[in-house]
Amino acid sequence: MDLLAYLALVPALGILAQWLAWRTQLPSILLLLAFGVILGQFIHPDHLLEDLTGATELSKLTGIPTQVGPALLFPLVSLSVAVILFEGGMSLQIRELREAGSATFRLVTIGVAVTMPLTACAAHYVLEFPWRLSLLLGAILTVTGPTVIGPLLRQIRPSRRVASTLKWEGIVIDPVGAVLAVLVFEEIVLSRHESLNVMATSMLLTKIILVGLLLGIMGGVFLSQALRRYWLPDSLQGVAALALALGLFAISNHFAEESGLIAVTVFGVWLANQKGTEIEHVIEFKEHLRTLLIGCLFILLGSRLDPMSVIDLGWPGLAFLVIMILLVRPLSVFVSLLGTPLNWREKTFISTMAPRGIVAAAVSSVFALKLQQSEGGEAAAMEEQAFQLITVTFLVIIGTVAFYGLVAGPVARLLGLARPNPQGLLIAGGDSWVRQLAKILTDLKVDVMLVDLNYNKVAAARMDGVRAECVNILSDHAREELQLDGIGRFLAMTPNDEVNSLAVSEFQSTFGRAETYQLDFTRRSASESRSLSHSLTGRILFGNKLTFSALRDRMEAGAILKATTLSDEFMMDDFRARNGKDALVMFVMSPNGTLQINTDDRQLAPEPGDTLIAMIHSVSIPKDHTASSPSDLDTGTDADS
Repeated sequence: MDLLAYLALVPALGILAQWLAWRTQLPSILLLLAFGVILGQFIHPDHLLEDLTGATELSKLTGIPTQVGPALLFPLVSLSVAVILFEGGMSLQIRELREAGSATFRLVTIGVAVTMPLTACAAHYVLEFPWRLSLLLGAILTVTGPTVIGPLLRQIRPSRRVASTLKWEGIVIDPVGAVLAVLVFEEIVLSRHESLNVMATSMLLTKIILVGLLLGIMGGVFLSQALRRYWLPDSLQGVAALALALGLFAISNHFAEESGLIAVTVFGVWLANQKGTEIEHVIEFKEHLRTLLIGCLFILLGSRLDPMSVIDLGWPGLAFLVIMILLVRPLSVFVSLLGTPLNWREKTFISTMAPRGIVAAAVSSVFALKLQQSEGGEAAAMEEQAFQLITVTFLVIIGTVAFYGLVAGPVARLLGLARPNPQGLLIAGGDSWVRQLAKILTDLKVDVMLVDLNYNKVAAARMDGVRAECVNILSDHAREELQLDGIGRFLAMTPNDEVNSLAVSEFQSTFGRAETYQLDFTRRSASESRSLSHSLTGRILFGNKLTFSALRDRMEAGAILKATTLSDEFMMDDFRARNGKDALVMFVMSPNGTLQINTDDRQLAPEPGDTLIAMIHSVSIPKDHTASSPSDLDTGTDADS
């Protein structure tokens, strides 16, 4: 295969794997690694690069093995990891440290201090690695995987304090682990001593931290000023941020190896926390780029892995993995979080979330290449150690992602920290009929959070037993501070079409386009030139032309909101015969608690046992209708009672 076809195939496989992961609810990294390993059986990226550069022929002539493939590949891998950490840094908000700061600091300090020696001991005594390689492996495996933790957190949706702690740990610990690996490599592996030179190590660590912090802050100050003063057009802001991040990474690494990861992380955090600097479009660009890079990186690194080498580790490899999951992670979490505000359930869940990801794979691969290129009389031994380092790292990546991906969700639900498929609704709008609808849903045990700027409306909702907050739905506070545990969908139901559309646009990043809804436009049919763009809307609630005004007019004309349960004796046709064909079914709740929303693009098909929440003109039972069971009657509470 030529290089052009290969470069087109890798991103295509990466996106395909992530799409399949979305459809099957499996951890995407598992499918990416599987696709990569399968591709590697047919096309090895190292061999492809060596063939293209003529290195293979040169190796045949000289008898000396070449490292052209890895030497070309891993600078690209390092730059890609820098982009991923930069994007991760842009997701970190300093305000989250009010809840997660103490726990995060302990996990990236005390937790690392516990994880590294325990991992090194397990590698030495279980895998029989030499101490130098064991310590290097211990340093590399202190990192977790933000590229894996992020999707898992979005899927599980645990409590905010736990989610913030894990997100901060996953991103901050990556440069910490990489720097720790540099210290071990420089002071132990290359020097051939099995103990650190404290003075030299301290000076190297100080240099790495200072260089990374200084360049990261300088880059953040420069770009935030450029955005605030409009020095860059909108079309260049995303790519300018990317170019600056890559430049900072390269310059920082030039002065102090692996300090570039600190620089890009600090750069991202600085930008994310600048008030008055609009970076939403930059973040969106970086999120798309991250998705592409993660897919390509795992395909590439997975294709370099020999699956038989992982299998050949046998029982010692499995025992090492079990120790990492069941001993090292829980011990490091409970020791480091001793005395923090987190309760035992939160600590237990955090101890079941330490998947390794792209940073562990990339760092181990880079250091393996350095081992292979080391000079001296131990070339064969170094070659073998490099091979072992990559093999064990990928074993841990595959094992931890599979274990945590399958176990974390059930554990979170068992501990009461998350709910499967959250059915709750965030409703913007607090007018009378909206409050009545929210009360019926609340009475049916649906989590409802109602938000409105009018305090009287909010107070009335609270008196009805509905959770409500007096907040501007378009404010930063609404997105950042509202307690959305159990909430999975957003409904914009204010009288203002523009507010509804803007709110939907704001919350699409939180709930996804499929779970953001709004009422139809008031002026849609009057004049297309005066109506809002379709690109600014969510899914239309309840049907076309059912605007806020139309629904309010129905209620003022005598319609009521009511919950009715269907049965084998009282089915949908009976409901229509009883309430008229113009009765508006708004929601359908199944016996297992699943709530379906009526929209213009989906026809609901209620079945016996389902509960309908509908707007009907009258409630009257025909004289010839005899209820044969309690289910024949409306079982909900009239909203006007």
